[in-house]
Amino acid sequence: MILTVTLNPALDLTYEVDTLVPGGEHRVAEVHQRPGGKGVNVARILAALGESVTVTGLAGGATGTAVRAALPGCGVTDAFMEIGGETRRTVVVAEPATATGFWEPGPEVTAAEWDAFLAHHRTLVSTVDAVVLAGSLPPGVPVDAYAHLIGAAGVPTILDADGEALATAVAARPDVVKPNARELARLYGPDTDARDAGRRLRDRGAGAVVATLGSAGLVADTPEGVYRAAPPYAMDGNPTGAGDACTAALTIGLLEGRPWTERLRDATALSAASVGAPVAGEVDLARYRWLRRSVSVEPYR
Repeated sequence: MILTVTLNPALDLTYEVDTLVPGGEHRVAEVHQRPGGKGVNVARILAALGESVTVTGLAGGATGTAVRAALPGCGVTDAFMEIGGETRRTVVVAEPATATGFWEPGPEVTAAEWDAFLAHHRTLVSTVDAVVLAGSLPPGVPVDAYAHLIGAAGVPTILDADGEALATAVAARPDVVKPNARELARLYGPDTDARDAGRRLRDRGAGAVVATLGSAGLVADTPEGVYRAAPPYAMDGNPTGAGDACTAALTIGLLEGRPWTERLRDATALSAASVGAPVAGEVDLARYRWLRRSVSVEPYR
């Protein structure tokens, strides 16, 4: 059983349009509504791959109710804790080759609600084999939240966070950290090299670091070496959930103890295959299987 933690879930709305024109009017070809947030997206992909997954986090109001009501249909178990604030929404305007996102900040979480969640989390982690902690922190949640949750886990942990939440969490020694290029730039500056950033994060406590670089693939600093992996060609589509697909593949590889070259091949292929899906948290499994045979994984020299 895998537990994913999404402290700031969302109701994701995706509008498909031919072309996004700022200041213009648009006729929407398709509308998709799904439960979202990084950890929820990871859970949906893990479930599609046949894994048993429980999702938890903080959810409230009518939007939170809508998120939770949709989870059984995604094949995951709902263990969200209810709070008084209203869960946020996110909107993605998807063009054929790209996407534009709008993220609400999320509800204000009280100190009492956070203390209650810490106890809830301790109960949940006693029944699982791995924990994925992913996404932004809602207002009111302390910046070192992920450090506390990793320290209390007692099982392998995978972290996908940003800013101070990432910076404070690595000292708690997560097994895998999965930043993207923008997150590394915010942490270490705009000219940061992914290989250098990975080394620095490992020096601070991360067991392994897998940096996703969009169409360029990924760079990974692992106990078995430093690698670069890339898909055979750049994918057109909605990249919003590509990092979540990468995290899902890394979670399975961690649980199964696969060699890192295999984990990175899976992560790159699954991430690329998700770009062709219309919404985050879905993946084209046939494309994933084809891409897996074509991904290159090489030592980083």
